[in-house]
Amino acid sequence: MSASPFVYLASQSPRRQALLDQIGVNYKVLLPADAEAAEALEAVLPQESALKYVKRVTRLKVLAALEQIQLQSLESAPVLCADTTVVVDRHILGKPANESEATRMLSLLSGKTHQVLTAVAIGHNQDIQIALSRSRVKFASMSAADIQDYVASQEPMGKAGAYAIQGRASAFISHTSGSYSGIMGLPLYETTQLLKQIGAV
Repeated sequence: MSASPFVYLASQSPRRQALLDQIGVNYKVLLPADAEAAEALEAVLPQESALKYVKRVTRLKVLAALEQIQLQSLESAPVLCADTTVVVDRHILGKPANESEATRMLSLLSGKTHQVLTAVAIGHNQDIQIALSRSRVKFASMSAADIQDYVASQEPMGKAGAYAIQGRASAFISHTSGSYSGIMGLPLYETTQLLKQIGAV
């Protein structure tokens, strides 16, 4: 099977772009036509488990991207999407809406081990395949000043769980298990396996 010339990366995340660059995948970024509608996809449903949530949101992102390609008459190509969520004490932590919310999330993570779930999906020829990465991250205890300084850096904004493992937050992370790239937002092993299935790598 010949490799696809490129895949659409339906994500605004520079981290996901860097990770695809790392494994040599040829991609084009597909930004959502309606940013507010894209954010609305990430709302958590009542009583929804983190596992169901991350898979559902990822599937919705793929469907929205496929529809966008059709509506805008873009060149046909596979679509790659991913969604990451942080879970601590059964609380699903998405992206903080403001600094106060980031402070609350980091306070919940301080001194605890939490789970990071990242679902990655490929939409191709009316078919959607989803893979899941599960990892664990342990935060050391953070003082109120630590949290305040980190939030002031603005790094937590736009990040699930209000932190970036590859950034300043690494100073507070004492242990990880699982997929480092999955914690960053795109599990490279699972992504590669999906891309191989459709001949894109």
